[in-house]
Amino acid sequence: MRTRELGFAALIAVVLGLPMHAQAQSHYGIGRAATDAEIAGWNIDVGGNGGNLPPGSGSVAHGREVFEQQCAACHGAKGEGGVGDRLVGGQGSLTTSKPVQTVGSYWPYAPTLFDYIRRAMPQSAPESLGNDEVYAVSAYILYLNGLIPAETTLDAGALSAIKMPNRNMFVGDPRPDVKNPACVTDCGATNK
Repeated sequence: MRTRELGFAALIAVVLGLPMHAQAQSHYGIGRAATDAEIAGWNIDVGGNGGNLPPGSGSVAHGREVFEQQCAACHGAKGEGGVGDRLVGGQGSLTTSKPVQTVGSYWPYAPTLFDYIRRAMPQSAPESLGNDEVYAVSAYILYLNGLIPAETTLDAGALSAIKMPNRNMFVGDPRPDVKNPACVTDCGATNK
């Protein structure tokens, strides 16, 4: 009986000691915290409201030149599609049996066009275009969709001000886990 009590006491001591031991082992002594400069290099995403758009600007005319050199081989000379997705047209087709999803018909926010082009295009060399070139290509694609005039030059303010035709057709995310009000205004503090 005494052995049984001692065994039980030892088991309790081990179980209670595990969390303390685990805490002591949580730091493995490798790596280091990322510097602010390293984080900034990866923090390039742009939200629908234009938050985090970089400095720079680009005109429709310059965008036409860059598009011809960097984009037309995949997306067609006028964004009509080819190897790559169609970028132009489709307005009014989303409620039909054959919706055409393009920048002009489907995308809800113009700044996300900049974000996508900067991070993913051209497909053979993502992130190779400078900010001015990305603003210019964004301007050209928006122009091809009839959303801005030919003489437009886009910068962060002008791009953020564009109201896309499909903006109000998207619905909110009904999942309860995405409704954290603290994260809507200050996600960094919530995730620390």
